[in-house]
Amino acid sequence: MLNSASIIRAVVSLAIVVVSVVLHEVAHAWAAYRLGDDTAKRAGRISLNPARHLDPFGSVVLPLLMSLVGGPVFAFAIPVPYNPNNLRKPKRDEVFVALAGPACNFIQAVVGSLAFRALDAAWTGDLLGYQLLSVVASYVYINLTLMFFNLIPLPPLDGSSIISPLLDGEARRTYYRVQRYSMPILLVALYVLPSVLGFDPVGQLLYCTAGSAYSFLMGA
Repeated sequence: MLNSASIIRAVVSLAIVVVSVVLHEVAHAWAAYRLGDDTAKRAGRISLNPARHLDPFGSVVLPLLMSLVGGPVFAFAIPVPYNPNNLRKPKRDEVFVALAGPACNFIQAVVGSLAFRALDAAWTGDLLGYQLLSVVASYVYINLTLMFFNLIPLPPLDGSSIISPLLDGEARRTYYRVQRYSMPILLVALYVLPSVLGFDPVGQLLYCTAGSAYSFLMGA
């Protein structure tokens, strides 16, 4: 049953997701521009305006639902457009463009963990300080979750753009055939398996990856 505390946590989580996702997408656009393609720049994606990046379901509804049910919070945004033919070294640079978003989330998590340690050292035990520490801790964990979630090799997630340029021949053709069913696969993994079979593969993956990284960064 929802209460005011859970609703506040969900709203705070959503605000963190919006900030983190916007920076994630700007990183993709900036990397593509620096590597020779200005498609994303011309589309206005090197911008901190959330409206240019957020997908209504993937960036708002999905993370809000995940937060309300108490699960790991993850999200995806509108893919950044780019033309790989404009990149200086297309096969290599496609991977760099795809990695830029998750790398940005990792940098945010590291900065957040350093801020947490500094705030924790100065905390005097007051309620406001505790709440601020909780928000910063959530910022770290959400960014790690976004990082590892987006590394899953299924469209529209970044992992697919990292894997596909590295494949050749029959392996690449087989991967493209699987990609056609990526959204149904993702929806089954996110909703059907946890609700019907009680098996949550995405949640377990994030617990092992983001959870371990969080413990390491926060010294837990």
